[in-house]
Amino acid sequence: MKHLLKQAAAGLVVTVALAAPAVAALKAGAKAPDFSAPAYLAGEPFTFKLSDALKKGPVVVYFFPAAFTPGCNLEAHLFSEAIDKFKAEKATVIGITAGNTEQLAAFSKSTEHCGGKFPVAADTGAKIAKQYDAILAKKPEWSDRTSYVIAPNGTISHVYSDLNPQKHVKESLDAVAALETKK
Repeated sequence: MKHLLKQAAAGLVVTVALAAPAVAALKAGAKAPDFSAPAYLAGEPFTFKLSDALKKGPVVVYFFPAAFTPGCNLEAHLFSEAIDKFKAEKATVIGITAGNTEQLAAFSKSTEHCGGKFPVAADTGAKIAKQYDAILAKKPEWSDRTSYVIAPNGTISHVYSDLNPQKHVKESLDAVAALETKK
C-alpha cells in the first residue's frame, strides 16, 4: 500500500510540473527584443518586422508550439475571432512558432485557424523564442505558449504563459486595452 501511495504521489508531482504554466523570463517593463521573421498572411509570404509594427501601435506577439496541432489550432481560431477587437485598439497580432514551420502558409489561410486575418511567422531554430524565453520545456526546439503585449515604445507591458490556449486572447486584449487607459 505504501508503495502505491508513493507512486501516486510521484505521478501527481510529475503531472503538476508538466501542467503548470510556464514562467517567462521577460517581465513587464523589459525592453522587447527586436526581430524580423519570414511570415505569412492569408498564405502570402512577407517579412514581419517588430520595429515596423510598433510604429502603428501595440503588438501582441504570441508564441505557439506548432501549426496544425490541437491547442495551437484553437488558439489561432480564438485570435482570429477577436482580431477586430485588437484592430479597434490599433494593435497588431503576430503568431510565432518554431514547430511545423513548413506548414505556416496553409495554416495562415485556413478558415479554421488564422483565416487570413493575422500573420504567423516562422521561427526556425527557435531563435526568437529563445530571446523571449518562450521555449517549450518538453520539446526545446519548439516554442512554448506565451503571449507578450508590447507597447509602441518597445516595452513589454504584459506577459501570459500557459499551455492551455483558452485565456491568451482575453489576457492579451485586456492588456492592450489597459495601454489606452494609461495615456
